[in-house]
Amino acid sequence: MDSLSRNYRINRFFTYLVLTIMAIIMLVPFAWMILTAVKTNQEAISVNPFYIFPQVDWHWENFGKVWKSYNFITLYKNTILFIFFRVVCACLTATMAGYAFGRLEFPGKKLMFSLVLIQMMIPSQIFIIPQYLMVSKLHWMNTTAGLVFPGLVTAFGTYLLKTSYQGLPRDLEEAAQIDGCNIGQTFLFIMLPLTRSAMISLGIFTALFAFKDLMWPMIVCPSAETTTLSAGLAKMQGQYGNDYPTMMASAVLAIVPMIVIYIIFQKQFVEGIATSGGKL
Repeated sequence: MDSLSRNYRINRFFTYLVLTIMAIIMLVPFAWMILTAVKTNQEAISVNPFYIFPQVDWHWENFGKVWKSYNFITLYKNTILFIFFRVVCACLTATMAGYAFGRLEFPGKKLMFSLVLIQMMIPSQIFIIPQYLMVSKLHWMNTTAGLVFPGLVTAFGTYLLKTSYQGLPRDLEEAAQIDGCNIGQTFLFIMLPLTRSAMISLGIFTALFAFKDLMWPMIVCPSAETTTLSAGLAKMQGQYGNDYPTMMASAVLAIVPMIVIYIIFQKQFVEGIATSGGKL
């Protein structure tokens, strides 16, 4: 018994040791970003590997300079609206499509779902030109509607919700039909609430993908008044030189919304990954 207990403690120690080392490795880029944000440009581009911390002063004023120069209030507003509407549209369309594919029978069901799976296998960059032409014809350039347009439907969300609905027992629908519920009532009041964890998973993944989306905002919203944080940061790079402390200060300010979202929805985030088996 003592031997088993000792082996358990040893295994647990090495498990925590490996996890701690991995956590430190993942945190190094964030620490480097924050430390670079409070340096001078000369210190930031120094090749001396021991210049980890600022040598003289910590230049916190870099954050104030960036905040005033790049209108972060507008970038925050555009990004939050972009994420909100992407999440709402993705969850709304995916849950209805997932219920149809998972619980209903109709002609062409297998063919249509095969097309959904095929769309998941095709790189999203292939759709940029037709999506751009459609947004242009709709006169949605430099608008939130244009930003949200490619995310109105999601193949990944449809697959995720279809799997979730398929896992529910058939007895629930039969009981609802006996009580006089039609298809819409069964979906809305019985089945939809039971897929809450999958919906939260889809919302979190959609928010992360939207936040990281760079190419589409730069194409459809080139104006500084309508662009998002990711595209705004990309435009801060110079052709012949870069002010790295300013760029790192901007990056620190840019990740604040996602840190807040993660802190608020930390439990749901972990449950979402465990439920969906997805990865970023």
